Amino acid sequence: MRSTFMGLETARRGMFAQQTALYVTGNNISNANTDGYSRQRVNLTQTLTYPGVGMNRPQTPGQLGTGVVASSIQRIRDEFVDSRYRGENNKLGYYSTKADTLSRMEEILNEPTEEGLAASLSEFWNSLQILGSSPNESGARESVLAQANALADTFNYMSTSLETIMEDLKLSTKANVDTINSIATQINEINRQISEVEPHGDLPNNLYDERDKLVDELSALVNIKVTKEKTGGNASILAEGVYKIEILGSSGNSLGVLVDKNSLTTGPTQVSTSADYKSIIFGSSTVALNDFSMGELKANMEALTDKYPAMIENLDNMAYTLVKEFNKIHSDGDDLNGDQGSPFFNDLTTATGAAKSISVAITDPTKIAAAADGTSEGNGDNAYSLAGVMTKNLTDFTTSTIGTTGNFQSFYAGVIASLGVQTKESNVLTNNTLTLLDSVNTQRQSVSSVSLDEEMTDMIKFQHAYNASARMITMIDETLDKIVNGLGVGGR
Repeated sequence: MRSTFMGLETARRGMFAQQTALYVTGNNISNANTDGYSRQRVNLTQTLTYPGVGMNRPQTPGQLGTGVVASSIQRIRDEFVDSRYRGENNKLGYYSTKADTLSRMEEILNEPTEEGLAASLSEFWNSLQILGSSPNESGARESVLAQANALADTFNYMSTSLETIMEDLKLSTKANVDTINSIATQINEINRQISEVEPHGDLPNNLYDERDKLVDELSALVNIKVTKEKTGGNASILAEGVYKIEILGSSGNSLGVLVDKNSLTTGPTQVSTSADYKSIIFGSSTVALNDFSMGELKANMEALTDKYPAMIENLDNMAYTLVKEFNKIHSDGDDLNGDQGSPFFNDLTTATGAAKSISVAITDPTKIAAAADGTSEGNGDNAYSLAGVMTKNLTDFTTSTIGTTGNFQSFYAGVIASLGVQTKESNVLTNNTLTLLDSVNTQRQSVSSVSLDEEMTDMIKFQHAYNASARMITMIDETLDKIVNGLGVGGR
């Protein structure tokens, strides 16, 4: 026979369960603007029915419900959407960083403008053409020297500025590595805390959120794979466990484990770079940069070891070739005093560093060998030959390290065009990836973010359920009062 007081316990459980739901709703509303917060919900579960199965069970029309309990408080996340978000975030980190480094290079080269190298070359050649037609005019000779110095300064400035940015890229790369190691340490510590909480049956939702926020930050730096490892003990079936994070290679292969169960006591695997920044050291393994997957770290290292050195090398080869060919032709002519031409530019022994060190050797305008060898000082044929260096095929040069067909102008135009294509491609891919990331993030927020409208609706729903349970207690109390005080008084 069921107890007369059975309904009180059922109503009490209803009040407590709805009260818990109201508390969780209030917490969601409080964290509506908290970065990285995932909305939570109470999972309500029916309690055991009455009567249970047994030989001495009372005969009743059927099993009666005994109420409800708040079995767990679960955060709402979509693991598949999280994985997609991190993949797109990794691509965005790579393409945006690549676009930024190339844009900074474009700013230094400053083409096509009147301050660029192409303009300096053109003005230098034009001054030589004018000198060829007016070899005796001091103004024409001084103009050649001024334009030559301006050209050398432009080479110097570009090379030095590119090297300065390379030093900045080294600092950025070091910052990337330090951030990776710092995030890994934080995730490892959160993993440790989770492994201590979950075996007791609790769900540390705040730790889950904090860990996922760090994983999102890490995904922008390197390509990662996240898997879950159970903690054991009396852990809930909803427990997420310890994150195992692996860094992936260019073909999607695992390069090694950053954090997992084994690192809870030993600490995460440390990441560093080689001295030449051409490889990444991951624990005891060394991975070539080409075998590394996307992310900000790879983009910075590629710019540091490929894009910027290649541009500096192009400038060096141009400067070296210019000095050698120009000096040779200049030495074949005679200056205004009838003497054989001396080196116009200070000689260079190697192409390496030529752009940074190119300088004009002549300071006296009369020393410019504008005349052809053996002619009068009023002759300007050699000046025309010097001006022809710009349009002369590079394969016809006596000394050329550029190793291509065409002339100075076409070679440099090709270098600038290639840079422009790479920058445009990076910007397009950045915008495309950003669009995809925004789309995935919208899906993610639709699942995990707090909607104040929904929470207000839930609050009213739980409030009415709480009030109804309280009203049920009042009703049962009135019934019991009638039984206790109203029955058995007949005939008094």
